[in-house]
Amino acid sequence: MRNIEAGEALIRTGASSWQSSLTVKTMQRLLLLLLVLAAVPSQADDYAPLVDVDTIGATHDLVVFDDSRGREIPLLASLPAGSSAASVVLFSHGLGGSRRGNAYLREHWTKRGYATVFMQHPGSDEAVWKDEEPRRRVAAMTAAASLKNMRARVGDVGVVLDALESWNGDATSPLSGRLDLTHIGMAGHSFGARTTQAVAGQAGWSTVSGRDPRLDAAVMFSPSSPQFASAAAAFGSVDIPWLLMTGTEDVAPIGGATVKDRLAVFSALPPGNKYELVFAGGPHHAFSDHSNRRLPPRNPNHHRVIQAFTTAFWDAYLRGNKDAARWLEGTEAREMLEPGDRWQMK
Repeated sequence: MRNIEAGEALIRTGASSWQSSLTVKTMQRLLLLLLVLAAVPSQADDYAPLVDVDTIGATHDLVVFDDSRGREIPLLASLPAGSSAASVVLFSHGLGGSRRGNAYLREHWTKRGYATVFMQHPGSDEAVWKDEEPRRRVAAMTAAASLKNMRARVGDVGVVLDALESWNGDATSPLSGRLDLTHIGMAGHSFGARTTQAVAGQAGWSTVSGRDPRLDAAVMFSPSSPQFASAAAAFGSVDIPWLLMTGTEDVAPIGGATVKDRLAVFSALPPGNKYELVFAGGPHHAFSDHSNRRLPPRNPNHHRVIQAFTTAFWDAYLRGNKDAARWLEGTEAREMLEPGDRWQMK
């Protein structure tokens, strides 16, 4: 639309000038320019990360059996319609969550053409608190936020990626031939963000070395820096694109991470395809979709922004879409934000 409006402005200018000095041939040239501009859509017209480009073809409840650890990892996998292979996005839930949480992300990413695989981590999932008396739930959740469960979560990621590779090549699997495993992203919230950090380049975890090389990009909602090591040592060697999202009120009741801890991650990252979005007044639950009457209502713009920015990030770094990368760096992205929100990149 901007190109067409610009062309019409030129025509109006040309018409005014033609009355005094321009020839008919000049007017014809201006008309040709209008037609050319109309045929080339502007960036805003060409890329729209909130517009669905597909439908959800099928959603499957699956389980990965890890015999070496005696562990069963439930999954919820959604596939776009059709039969072609799609880039994969894994998701790791926060403490006390499940594979069914953050459905607003799973559904939108799938409708944008991604195969989404939401993991559930035994030992730090919803089973920790569901059968506990209300007065004991905080204690149970606190106990679950352990290094043991952190290591178990990190192990889950590798096992799930192995299973996806096996299922993709198995003609009897509902995922057969549907996964493009050369383009994989991973995201997570809170404890899931820490899980994602650990397999996407954070240094210092005893169970991994650097990162899982199968991951190409990562998104962390409510990231956190280590409490007993420097952020520079933990994040200074990250070599894949990272997108961080947090808020100025992003404090969880369990875990001890402060807003300062969350903001320290971006500062420590090396330059090169690194992004951070900070919502003004954004609380910890801004990134989830569960309802809790004890918490203030979410800002309705936050989920919209989260869907748009993460989609553009996946499109840019899993699909190599240059328009998506330009969108992240342009005015269209910033126009979605509210006063006080901060969007930066390096």
